[in-house]
Amino acid sequence: MAKRHAAPTIGVLAVQGDFAEHVRMLDALGVATREVRLPEDLVGLDGLILPGGESTAMRTLLHRWDLVKPIKALAKRGAPILGTCAGAIILATRIADGDEPVLSLLNVEVRRNAFGRQLESFETNLTMEGLGANGRSRTIRAVFIRAPEIVKVGPSARAVAALDDGRIVAARQGRIMGIAFHPEITGETGVHRWLVDEAIAARP
Repeated sequence: MAKRHAAPTIGVLAVQGDFAEHVRMLDALGVATREVRLPEDLVGLDGLILPGGESTAMRTLLHRWDLVKPIKALAKRGAPILGTCAGAIILATRIADGDEPVLSLLNVEVRRNAFGRQLESFETNLTMEGLGANGRSRTIRAVFIRAPEIVKVGPSARAVAALDDGRIVAARQGRIMGIAFHPEITGETGVHRWLVDEAIAARP
């Protein structure tokens, strides 16, 4: 029982993108972290974050360093995985732009750069399901930077956050979650706390 409630070790994919910001967020929560660049870095992890960045470069590096299969194996074991911005694209089962999916762990279709260029970045409040006490909804602050949109959610997943105009920006399938925004920029800890709680719950 003590092992189940001990702080988990969360990996952050560190082949490209803003992984350092996620590491700092987890450090602030008192969680052990590990930067993931090679398959052996995934051994013993309790959860994983796929950060924002450039999804095409991330795709190339995931294949180059043979990380696709071991990340899928981590998910199959029940470890939670969080994909932010480009990370959500990497998780999706379908990419509207026509690219082949990478991990296919989250039953959604995404469209890249759906909110425009970096100059059109914006910040807003979102009501997000499952982050509050006892799984209730909670309002968080979210930053969107060249963000993808979740244009379709398949039957095995569900939308957990949307903008006021109805566009879906977060979806969850079991312990897999993809979000279009960057909580690590605002210092919003709710999503990271969700990942840590799920990692603890997933332990045998």
